[in-house]
Amino acid sequence: MEIRHLRALVAVSEHGSFSAAADSLGTVQSNVSAHVARLEKELGMPLVDRSAGRLTAEGEVVAARAYRILGEIEAVTADLGALREEVGGTVRVGMIGTTARWITPVLLADLSVKHPLLHLVVADGTTSSLEPQLAAGRFDMAVLTLPIPGRDLTFESLFEEDLVLVVAVDDDPLVGVSRIALADLTKFTLLLPAPGTAFRAEIDAAVKPAGLALRPRAELDGVRLLASLTFEGYGPAILPATAVPPHLRPRFRSVGIDDLPPRHVVLAQRTRGLPSAGARAVVHTLRHVLTDPDRLPQGVRVVAPPTPRAEGSLRVVGMPNG
Repeated sequence: MEIRHLRALVAVSEHGSFSAAADSLGTVQSNVSAHVARLEKELGMPLVDRSAGRLTAEGEVVAARAYRILGEIEAVTADLGALREEVGGTVRVGMIGTTARWITPVLLADLSVKHPLLHLVVADGTTSSLEPQLAAGRFDMAVLTLPIPGRDLTFESLFEEDLVLVVAVDDDPLVGVSRIALADLTKFTLLLPAPGTAFRAEIDAAVKPAGLALRPRAELDGVRLLASLTFEGYGPAILPATAVPPHLRPRFRSVGIDDLPPRHVVLAQRTRGLPSAGARAVVHTLRHVLTDPDRLPQGVRVVAPPTPRAEGSLRVVGMPNG
């Protein structure tokens, strides 16, 4: 089993075909096919369903390990470079969408000055979609929201963010009102997160004990989708405070909601494995960004002590989850 064989399998997994995998690796399709075939022969089972262009169940198992192996190899190179004070390599970060929108630009600005050789790859998504990719080794770290169901991960608290009701200024049912009671949410037909999502769990944890039933106009998976439909005029929604970008604030405003707890945003990493020098540099820079109050959006507050462990969530850094 050779590293190039594992790289070929991972590329097929990521790009969905041998030809696309070859393009990403800067080689020809026949090389990728040969590498995967060699791996299949050695393991004695098919790893790629050629007709469907995707990995078999066995291939997924091998790819999950391959991500970790390749990540460790990249970490070796990065760590050796750090000994020469040349922190570089590639660091892959998963990040929830609304946080990625405001924190990625400032993170890139700082890294470009402090570590110009470092290559940052950021993928945005929901907590439920990013967490398994982190656990599988596709990311070096991820910025997620509690609660998190995953195991074998650690986290540290980053900040808490207010949840607000976002309404259109030109069709505002709450003119002159800056805050409402939790019970007032039942007066509106809302765009809500889909049941079973982490964001919906946050909202339900507040409204259900109060005996309230929210009225959904639609239930959607993804904060960015919720926000985009609100911005297109489909109705108000409960959103994180940073969901409204600066250029839309003249047209949409945020109304505070009493007794609706903020969401807790954490930095998650795998328990097993030593982070590379590049990954450690990104973590250090991220912490530094959050120490500057002038760079924090309205509605975001840094949490200094670790967040207590909630049922089904991760434990504090250094303690295995489960």
